[in-house]
Amino acid sequence: MKHAETFFTMPDGTKIYSQSWLPEGTPKALIMVEHGLAEHGGRYLNVANQLVPAGFAVYALDQYGHGKSDGTRVFVPQFETYVDILKAFYDQLRAEHPDAKIFLLGHSMGSLISANYLLEHQEGIAGAVLSGVFTKTPDNITPMLVSMSKILSVIMPKTGVTAIDSSAISRDPKVVEAYDNDPLVYRGKVTARLGAETLRGFQKVAEGQQKISLPILLMQGTEDQLVNPNNAQELYDKISSEDKTLKYYEGYYHEVFNDFGKEKPLADLQEWLEAHI
Repeated sequence: MKHAETFFTMPDGTKIYSQSWLPEGTPKALIMVEHGLAEHGGRYLNVANQLVPAGFAVYALDQYGHGKSDGTRVFVPQFETYVDILKAFYDQLRAEHPDAKIFLLGHSMGSLISANYLLEHQEGIAGAVLSGVFTKTPDNITPMLVSMSKILSVIMPKTGVTAIDSSAISRDPKVVEAYDNDPLVYRGKVTARLGAETLRGFQKVAEGQQKISLPILLMQGTEDQLVNPNNAQELYDKISSEDKTLKYYEGYYHEVFNDFGKEKPLADLQEWLEAHI
């Protein structure tokens, strides 16, 4: 497995980091990974270790304000910034691989970014996989916090408003420990601007999710404490895809690819991809 790292530059000068894990020879397809809030693309090595030996190429970026990319940590000027960066990443991969099938894999906040991306740029994507489906306001975010985020987003946009409980990402304490000690994972509070822009992302999905019609796989832990596990069912019911699959993993926490029993969802991911190439 060959590993490579690079940066690409957005029109405004923002430098975005990306990395890839490549098989020998021509890949069966390309998997474009969109990571979750406060983390980075390097945390998807389990996905690469599963898929690359099977002949897939895995590409992962670090979004604006995350990992090794430019930008104030967990802050975004507007939600569309994420979508624009993902589109630039896709365009780069398409230019390098004009005939390859490209699949989109988005986790958590990455599933919200991916869903927004699909509303505008579904063409060219062979299929999408969303895990830890984050397409509605979490239950622990109160109306007061929503209102406060909207106000602070305007007057004090970089103010921290809420933090992620790392113990909720996985039942495996080694995964939680690695997450807490990872220098590329941001452990501070999410900014008010990002909170408010995320709400806009939710709204866009709510208004347009029926436009999503490509083959799609939704993967969700039943004991996810960071997002409501029912989000996946609601999205499944409302998208118009004829080829759609919803898989729940009993007892799993938020990161199904990093939890005890990760072999099952990783194998399901590979099986679904194999069936769609």
